[in-house]
Amino acid sequence: MALIEPRLDGIYDRVAIAVERLRSFEPEEGYYLAFSGGKDSITLKALADEAGVKYDAHYSVTTVDPPELLRFMREHHNDVAWDRPPKTMIQLVVHDGGPPTRLIRYCCRALKERGGEGRKVLTGIRWAESPRRKNTRKLVEPCYSTHRSLVNPIIDWSDDDVWEFIRDRELPYCSLYDEGFKRLGCVMCPMGNKRGMERDAARWPRFYVIWLRTFDLMLKRREEMGKTTTWQNAQGVMDWWIYGKHGAPEGQMVLFE
Repeated sequence: MALIEPRLDGIYDRVAIAVERLRSFEPEEGYYLAFSGGKDSITLKALADEAGVKYDAHYSVTTVDPPELLRFMREHHNDVAWDRPPKTMIQLVVHDGGPPTRLIRYCCRALKERGGEGRKVLTGIRWAESPRRKNTRKLVEPCYSTHRSLVNPIIDWSDDDVWEFIRDRELPYCSLYDEGFKRLGCVMCPMGNKRGMERDAARWPRFYVIWLRTFDLMLKRREEMGKTTTWQNAQGVMDWWIYGKHGAPEGQMVLFE
């Protein structure tokens, strides 16, 4: 696909269509623009500017955000509000009694999927991100749990479309993409699978230590509450978290002591 695609019935201009979508659904009070600092949200924000729609942009701080991403936003998007959570990631994990996983993503609900209560929320969600999103997400959709409605104006864009737009508009983007990162998010997010978690641990060793300390606090709280566990220590939790129920492979070196 391309941003401007010739078809039998005329020219299909994805930018013009996205701009028209933004204008069509604009609420009187303006949009709540959910901004992550990633390629999709900088594209979304630039499109909102081109459309001339009213919005206020918000970044949901997770407290385990890549430093490079935070620096990028401070330098290039200082108009975005940083919304800090009621509980940090450490506090969430300790309270929950277990680390977040690909299937149990309580951290996303508490840290990322918040804000915009009662508002019309702009997101950079796209079908190309996963088969599940292709099958379930729509251009406009309700979010009953938070009484929000979501508008996803680039939902049908491909990765190539996003990068073509960024390069055509000469938009600054986070340097992590030039290091090979495909998606940006929490450091050692389990959605990045084993390879992504290992990469993050090597790239940001300080966060690896923070996660270990978090797991230690979590185990102590479980003990205080009388909850049993098969985890022997924080390193055991870490190995389980990265490598699954069998833990680290035999002979696998611990990344950091």
